[in-house]
Amino acid sequence: MENQVKEITGAAIAAIGTVTAAVGSTPFPFLSENNRNDLSLWGNVLQATGNALEADGQGEISLEKIGNELQSAGNVTVIAGLLLNTSEEIRQKLIIDGNFIQALGGATALGDELQDTSNQFEIYLIIGNILQITGNSLQAVSGIQEYKNRSADIDGVSLDVIGSWIQAAGSVISFIGQVLEETEE
Repeated sequence: MENQVKEITGAAIAAIGTVTAAVGSTPFPFLSENNRNDLSLWGNVLQATGNALEADGQGEISLEKIGNELQSAGNVTVIAGLLLNTSEEIRQKLIIDGNFIQALGGATALGDELQDTSNQFEIYLIIGNILQITGNSLQAVSGIQEYKNRSADIDGVSLDVIGSWIQAAGSVISFIGQVLEETEE
């Protein structure tokens, strides 16, 4: 039961973190740039913590455990890009790499979910992971475009913002799936 609590708690913290980071990536007129940066930072801290808790709750080695560990490492890489006092180029590369590592983690965990047909609620975890992979990938592509000084917008909306909200939706769906899966077991 303790591991189930870790997994559910971790999924909840990760979902809160992705929504927090998505709010931070969105240029709301009522949020200053500093507030948005703080939200992005804390959102990634929460995601890293949540994914680490989920991985710890897995117990034995599995693709899902490795995927959660990779997602946590990706968030830590993004955090480094947000905090390190270094060149803008290195900061951007860390954020891009962190988003790609998170996408890789989601794809790794997805492999485990696709193999497990024992649970009727697995579809939530599959859809959630696909959305998170898509969102992280869009954020990384946006970072690459910005690094190359090119627009990363669709009709004036940043790919980073779109990717952040897609990832947040996926994380919330994954949380719902985790709760349903663990309560059934």
